[in-house]
Amino acid sequence: MNTENEPLIGSSTHRQQDLTFMSSLKTTMASSYFNILLIFVPMALIASYSDASAPIVFSLNFMAIIPLAKLLGFATEEIALRTGSTIGALLNATFGNAVELILGIIALKEGLIRVVQASILGSILSNILLVLGFCFLLGGSTRQEQSFNVTAAQTSSSLLALTTLSLLIPAAFSATASTASEAKEGILKLSHGTALVLLLVYVLFLFFQLKTHTYLYEDEADEDETPSTTLSFSIVSLIVIAGFVSLHAEFLVGAIEGVVDSWGIDETFVGIILLPIVGNAAEHVSSVTFALKNKMNLCIGIAVSSSLQIGLLVTPVLVIAGWIIGQPMTLFFENFETVILFSSVLIVNYLIQDGRSNWLEGVQLLSVYAIVALAFYVHPTAKE
Repeated sequence: MNTENEPLIGSSTHRQQDLTFMSSLKTTMASSYFNILLIFVPMALIASYSDASAPIVFSLNFMAIIPLAKLLGFATEEIALRTGSTIGALLNATFGNAVELILGIIALKEGLIRVVQASILGSILSNILLVLGFCFLLGGSTRQEQSFNVTAAQTSSSLLALTTLSLLIPAAFSATASTASEAKEGILKLSHGTALVLLLVYVLFLFFQLKTHTYLYEDEADEDETPSTTLSFSIVSLIVIAGFVSLHAEFLVGAIEGVVDSWGIDETFVGIILLPIVGNAAEHVSSVTFALKNKMNLCIGIAVSSSLQIGLLVTPVLVIAGWIIGQPMTLFFENFETVILFSSVLIVNYLIQDGRSNWLEGVQLLSVYAIVALAFYVHPTAKE
């Protein structure tokens, strides 16, 4: 009954058995043109350990993290080929957000709370506007329209709305508190409690996605795609690359204050626009690749789920980490930032509610991101 499939299965298994450490290494190094930028890794380390100026250290480490983030994405995709699209999208989003989490914890230790908050907001905006916008634009450029599971998309967008609500309430609390000290103390307690609730919601969302409603997030399997690296190599490379990313992230964050002074730009702009471009490099490339292959469930899963992880996992973890190390990290963002996030989530909800996308919708999302970037560049945000 299954005789027709046996040669195919056998040959696929045989190809996977032929994989070695050296073949995996060669495949990984040839996986992307981004790997050319790996030349910046030793350059950044040399500059960081020497007395180079802050702008040079920042720029070199910025460039070094981009190919490392791409390699992080490649390793997770290799593992995803063995686990299915649902777990694959989750892995891709998780390890993509590992960069943001590392950046956030290091900046938090340095007391750069505004940079951490801006990085959180920037990561969410980058994923739902920039990444999703490129997916819709490039994926729809050769097709009339693309479709995806509307129930899964709306579930994710409603959770994004919950994330926005968790930032709106502290802003409203601050606006209505009678004194500044009362507002500060109350917002800190509110943030700690809300962080625990958001973590619980994220755990339940994982149960929904991986157990009870898996079918909503699965894409059709592509039989032509087989792993090109060994599983052990992929796992080891994830650990090694994450280590390098954390090292470069520490140098990058350490140079932020010098860059702000030298370039005359606001640290909020650095956190909202520049850092997320580095952190989301892996999601950018992976999502657009899947959009070009018309795997829109995976594409939505990576772009929107990545934002969800930032809102429901990374943000609460950073709030709790601040609680532990004595840094007053809260969910109170500036009113200007909160309004922009609310408006952006609202637009994304409108565009994905019909379960279809086209290139013009991609243009709309990219236009919103361009306006937001310009607004943060010219807005005189408050500094601590």
